[in-house]
Amino acid sequence: MSKQKSVIKGVVAGMVGGLAAAWVMNEFMAGPGQRLQQAAPSDEENRQQQPHSPEAKEDAPKEDATMKAADAVVHTATGEHLSRPEEERAGPIVHYAFGALTGGVYGGLAEYTPLVRSGFGTGFGGFLFSTADLLAVPALNLGPWPGDPPASAQASPFAAHVVYGVTTELVRRIVRMLL
Repeated sequence: MSKQKSVIKGVVAGMVGGLAAAWVMNEFMAGPGQRLQQAAPSDEENRQQQPHSPEAKEDAPKEDATMKAADAVVHTATGEHLSRPEEERAGPIVHYAFGALTGGVYGGLAEYTPLVRSGFGTGFGGFLFSTADLLAVPALNLGPWPGDPPASAQASPFAAHVVYGVTTELVRRIVRMLL
């Protein structure tokens, strides 16, 4: 017996799936994703290929796109910038909020558009990678354009987004069955 379609229930199930998937994505990046990233050419190899790249930030701690986004939101709202410790606390909030938001949109669409669910979330993960990481992040000056680092450096982030998509779909289906 099939359940009646409901965009509200779909959004809720998708948000729960997106939150869970954001956590799984973090775990993937800390384990298998890190090993995959280590297989890509190193920053030193990239600098040797691009001698014109600035080396002043070589020893600076890495600031990821979520930290930059958190700072941009706070700066826009208050005119103040976040300190480094504040960015480190706010970055995960942005990551989980984005995961829940995109999962919610996915869940709402999944109620009425079977094509969205095709590939058990892999298409969603790939779409999110291409639109968020490859387009939005560089366009908003939150990270480099895809051509800046070698293409092999994109393997781990791409795989992480596929993991995010599959996890979102799995959790969405479970939660939707319960609603």
